[in-house]
Amino acid sequence: ELINEHLDPNRTKSELPQPEDIIDILLQIRKDRGFKVDLTLDHIKAVLMNVFVAGTDTSAATVVWAMTYLMKNPRAMKKVQQEIRSLIGGNKGFVNEDDVQELHYLKAVVKETMRLQPTVPLLVPRETIEKCVIDGYEIPAKTLVFVNAWAIGRDPEAWENPEEFYPERFVDSCIDFKGQHFELIPFGAGRRICPGLNMGIATVDLALANLLYKFDWEMPPGMKSQDLDFDVLPGITMHKKNALSLLAKYHE
Repeated sequence: ELINEHLDPNRTKSELPQPEDIIDILLQIRKDRGFKVDLTLDHIKAVLMNVFVAGTDTSAATVVWAMTYLMKNPRAMKKVQQEIRSLIGGNKGFVNEDDVQELHYLKAVVKETMRLQPTVPLLVPRETIEKCVIDGYEIPAKTLVFVNAWAIGRDPEAWENPEEFYPERFVDSCIDFKGQHFELIPFGAGRRICPGLNMGIATVDLALANLLYKFDWEMPPGMKSQDLDFDVLPGITMHKKNALSLLAKYHE
């Protein structure tokens, strides 16, 4: 349906997206035949499915992990909520994308969550282009390689107290997850870095900020924060095995 809307010859200029969106660009590539293979509408549908389904799935998992860590760490929960509510005030309906850019502790919380629980812990497979030696092991060319982002994020040689949830380690730090700092690569690095990085981060930041701004969170009756676990479902994406159940109380 979305593709058909973009193909509609009766669309007026006022209905055209400014700037062009991803569907316009893909349709233009198809029209120009810039690829060695013909780009079909089925290819475009597959690309869009990857962008939206993969992006929403991993983003949702990250928000769940972030809330789990915050419930286990009330000091961090209080600090991030104070930051958000001090900036936004009490009269604004929602936190928007411009607001998020000023929420530095929130961004540190997201980074710390992704350090400890990268949603795709083994990243996308790579292949060696030539023979190399890693830690004394000879790796032949054309070897399929998996990078363990989960282990890197918990490496004691890279992180102080690596098992501790401590967002402050990222406050006033230049470390980000855009592939330039190899101690934190939940999205990968290089030419095969996750293409949905910016959309994924924006989604997580915005969703988490609004959950923390609008509501106060408590454990269900009969449960304590100590009862929360970090068991993981098997799969490419690292989801929480036991669903996170919390009580949300509207913040006046």
